[in-house]
Amino acid sequence: MNFTGKVLLTDDEAHIRKFIGLVLKRLGSPVIIEAANGQEAVSLYEKHKPDLVLLDVNMPIMDGVQALTQIMQKDPQALVIMLTSLTNRQIVEQCATLGALDYLRKDLPRDEMIALLTKIIADCFGPEDSSSKEEAAAP
Repeated sequence: MNFTGKVLLTDDEAHIRKFIGLVLKRLGSPVIIEAANGQEAVSLYEKHKPDLVLLDVNMPIMDGVQALTQIMQKDPQALVIMLTSLTNRQIVEQCATLGALDYLRKDLPRDEMIALLTKIIADCFGPEDSSSKEEAAAP
């Protein structure tokens, strides 16, 4: 896989952003834009129009559910994967209802996280040329 799209990676913990960023780089050469809270995520989404958003559920200032709601209002086609440390079925279902594609547990072993992200990205962008939405949509 050679994923070259833009990813907005949002988590309030810098070490989690670094870890997931390294995992994403195993999938190709994505451009990674980082945000530390939901408010930053919404602002950076508007500015950069990323191909994929990884959005932590629990954050200060604005949580992931609120940020997901705002992002989906601005762009109903946004591709958002929720990040969580705890599997709360109610929150997962709420996020799915709001438009999230999937959720990713932050405590997954690296190889499982790579496999899950590979599958999600291949499903969204195609298994061969997994570049940005604009390029994938071009004839």
